[in-house]
Amino acid sequence: MDNPNPVRLLVVDDEPHIADLVATVARYEGWQAVTAGSGAAALSRAAEFGPDIVVLDLMLPDLDGFTVLDRLREHGNAVPVVFPTAKDATADRIAGLTRGGDDYLVKPFSVEELMARLRAVLRRSAAVPPAPRTAVLRVADLTLDEDTREVRRGDRLAELTPTEYELLRYLMRRSPAVLTKAQILDHVWEYDFGGRSNVVELVISHLRRKLDDGAEPLIHTVRGVGYVVRAGR
Repeated sequence: MDNPNPVRLLVVDDEPHIADLVATVARYEGWQAVTAGSGAAALSRAAEFGPDIVVLDLMLPDLDGFTVLDRLREHGNAVPVVFPTAKDATADRIAGLTRGGDDYLVKPFSVEELMARLRAVLRRSAAVPPAPRTAVLRVADLTLDEDTREVRRGDRLAELTPTEYELLRYLMRRSPAVLTKAQILDHVWEYDFGGRSNVVELVISHLRRKLDDGAEPLIHTVRGVGYVVRAGR
């Protein structure tokens, strides 16, 4: 029986054999998948196809992947984006997550691993809190509404990516417990990062910038242990 609501995947890569391989594997899993070989084509495809998730290569013949992501966000498109990056391109990974990307995958990668990453990002994007838990989490003046997915620091609305939201939600649910990087990776990403736990540090850094903005810091580092959300030190 066909899936009445298949996942819609847009694969953006200027190497047709890579884009076609990823799209073929996705279709085999019952997804709808289309490809684009340039930044301009990616923006056009995104507008027409309405993808649920995008695999977006950085090196494109016209617009780079970061510019494509910026233009999607400028038009109010919050579709989750996963960046394939070069093995030594730490700066690209930082930039991708900072500018609103949801995950990255280091080249060369297996299509099976990519699909696992995509499924994990989709779960975070569509996460629905189980009843009967409290819908609004609070720590000091920080609130997270699990029904509307709105996060506020005082009266200020914070715009978070699905990954940032899920990490913050986990910290707030477990507050005032201190959570290790391994616990956060296992809960938020749901797969083995192969020791690259610095991704947790990156997302924590982005959350601090978005939530604090001159206010008292609420996300604290417990040296040698992990992270905690609480008022005061």
